[in-house]
Amino acid sequence: MTDAFLDLQGISKSFPGVQALDDVDFDLRKGEVHGLVGENGAGKSTLIKIIMGIYKNDRGKLFLEGEEIDIQRPSDAIDIGFRAIYQDVNLCRHLTVAENLLLGKLPRKGRIVNWKAIYKRAQDIIDDLSLNIDVHAQVRTLSVAQQEMVCIAKSVYEEAKIIIFDEPTALLTEDETERLFNIIRDLKEREISVIYISHRLEEIFEICDRTTILRDGKKVCTVDTDQLTEDEMISLMVGRTFEDLYIADHVSNRQDEVVLEVNDLSKKGKYKDISFKLHKGEILGISGLVGAGRSDIMKALFGAEKFDKGSISIHGKDVVISSPMAGIKNGLAYLPEDRRHEGLALGLTVSANLNMTSFQLNHKFGLVDGSNEKTITDTFIEKLDIKTPSPQQQIAKLSGGNQQKVVIGKWLAIDSDILIFDEPTIGVDVGTKREIYKLLYDLTAQGKSLIVISSYLPEVIGVSDRVMVIHEGKNMGFLDREELSEVALLRMASGLATAEEIRAQTNTGVTT
Repeated sequence: MTDAFLDLQGISKSFPGVQALDDVDFDLRKGEVHGLVGENGAGKSTLIKIIMGIYKNDRGKLFLEGEEIDIQRPSDAIDIGFRAIYQDVNLCRHLTVAENLLLGKLPRKGRIVNWKAIYKRAQDIIDDLSLNIDVHAQVRTLSVAQQEMVCIAKSVYEEAKIIIFDEPTALLTEDETERLFNIIRDLKEREISVIYISHRLEEIFEICDRTTILRDGKKVCTVDTDQLTEDEMISLMVGRTFEDLYIADHVSNRQDEVVLEVNDLSKKGKYKDISFKLHKGEILGISGLVGAGRSDIMKALFGAEKFDKGSISIHGKDVVISSPMAGIKNGLAYLPEDRRHEGLALGLTVSANLNMTSFQLNHKFGLVDGSNEKTITDTFIEKLDIKTPSPQQQIAKLSGGNQQKVVIGKWLAIDSDILIFDEPTIGVDVGTKREIYKLLYDLTAQGKSLIVISSYLPEVIGVSDRVMVIHEGKNMGFLDREELSEVALLRMASGLATAEEIRAQTNTGVTT
């Protein structure tokens, strides 16, 4: 045995057509933050689902403090003291923060719930972690970051021994991410062990003591995180090197022709007087803090949300887009930020999801052309290298990266001219990211025009010909590729400078 607090030995798990884990060892020390990285499909999710009792391993053993444990179901893991905090937080959104924190353990006076005691105890829990959250607020009114903090507070209150974080910062701002990291450091001081999963490798280097790398269901290595560089970690994850994730020698395909023009788009309380042009073959990046109104603007453009005033023209012709179907018929495609709830039908197959938009446009008298469906399915599984044991596999069982490829495929199937990508690489591994970036470039080479919303500054800088920055619903201006920097975008996103002011400061030698 090792000095591990949790020790997994020889863990294997297979599904029909897939060996998800193959003889994997993993150990976690008390009070350690242990990173778990690998491409989508490497086995990370399967491993943590075995720890949490969602899956039962085919072979191998689990030990806690040297004693073998048998986790048959999620309730077994919870009883032992294991908790998992996912990107999609698991809270009762219609209940208050206090009710969620004490759910199942509500103080009572006789048979009557003691509400005063509930809110007092909940406040003590929140104060213990120095969180600024109203315990009387309904969870659905909280930001994503605040909901994650509630999950952490609940885990600490329930005396969790191990907390698993699965892509916890995907939808957080930089400030919220730093707040999360401070709480994780506090968990370490309390000797709570943490397993941290993220595709943002800079986070792994900042917060993790050791890191285990998985590839194709096998363990590559476990190392002290500070003993690797980011490039070395990427190479171990993917089995090859990436000299430049964003393909620095990419040549812009932007042409003079304007394919989309938006004038003075406004919606009260959301955004005001948004105007921009999109050129043929251009990648227009949209940057800004979470909640700035970026997605609201693009949903309005696509017809998924109403706007109060403004005009839209496509190829020089004014259009009225009152619904997503109208957007589709005008050559628009929208790949949403929340792919699981807005981009996919999780209960349906890979084939059905790939053909979803085609069904809407190509059916005759309510009947689907089966041969065309098979052609689309086979074409895009091969073209996008979608890893699935079968076209009839339920899409919910695919990795996040392969799910994202399916979302992209369903829009490519109808040959849309203008594609809006909202956070295209959330929850996607570094290998799949590069595939998606190359696909973006290939689409512009075909004359497609793209709008890419991203909260990840290196990404929006790396892929865009120009970037428009939104601050609290206001357009702060545009920066061309050669003008882009993280500092400049952050200043604009925070409302500290417009694009014109950034240029003026740069030209006068002032650091931005």
